[in-house]
Amino acid sequence: MLETVSYLIGSAGPTGFGSKSTADQVTASCDLRSITAIITGATSGIGAETARVLAKQGARLVLPARNMKAAEDTKARMVSECPDSEIIVMAIDLSSLNSVRNFVAEFESLNLPLNLLINNAGKFADEHAISEDGIEMTFATNYLGHFLLTKLLLRKMIETAKESGIQGRIVNVSSTIHGWFSGDMIQYLAEISRNKCRYDATRAYALSKLANVLHTKELAQRLKQMQADVTVNCIHPGIVRTRLTREREGLVTGLKQVPLKPIWDLSWGEKIWCFSWRPSS
Repeated sequence: MLETVSYLIGSAGPTGFGSKSTADQVTASCDLRSITAIITGATSGIGAETARVLAKQGARLVLPARNMKAAEDTKARMVSECPDSEIIVMAIDLSSLNSVRNFVAEFESLNLPLNLLINNAGKFADEHAISEDGIEMTFATNYLGHFLLTKLLLRKMIETAKESGIQGRIVNVSSTIHGWFSGDMIQYLAEISRNKCRYDATRAYALSKLANVLHTKELAQRLKQMQADVTVNCIHPGIVRTRLTREREGLVTGLKQVPLKPIWDLSWGEKIWCFSWRPSS
């Protein structure tokens, strides 16, 4: 309870920052001109704000996107604020394993390093849908696509860390809602991938976020065993009204009736959510 109150009033934590800190404040002392980052879901919300502040501090950005027009619009906004920023827009559909593979092949053809991978894109499907690979759409997008993306880019990240001496970072954006799922994960995924009648949108979303957490834990152990200079962490970004939930029912229906607007809205440069990353010395 005390932690919740501290968060709501913006009390500074161990890092010196709190919920009222802006992303610009958190990254003000960062020099990221040697960093190349891939950020999924960067066309709006948390991803867009993360991309903006990283570009402002000099990072080279690769923005994978399903909606290329939205990605180009995001790039234009960032370039208008940071004229010297290097931003590359590339196509990807995270619900399609073939699309993920094509993206990685195209990225590798650019011969760029990779220091930072932020798996931020998320989907909360109101209606039951199946991906082209036969997997329930929320799970396919939130977990499976990001799992494959991370797996295929991992060697590049390990090589970059070794060659540059800068620790690589993988960030998986999960949610505290992962704790809402109970039961047999594999059985439930199989059921909702073939049976519309068993589909519960909120439970499916919780399952995908639990998978993000378990992936992070397992990958962290394997990176340690490999002695790779790459870390992986998952985060719960807090209560932020992005396009993920703005038009959704079920996930936060009760919370919509609570006067939380000051901590819900996220627009370009607003004081809602911050992401801090510094190269290890």
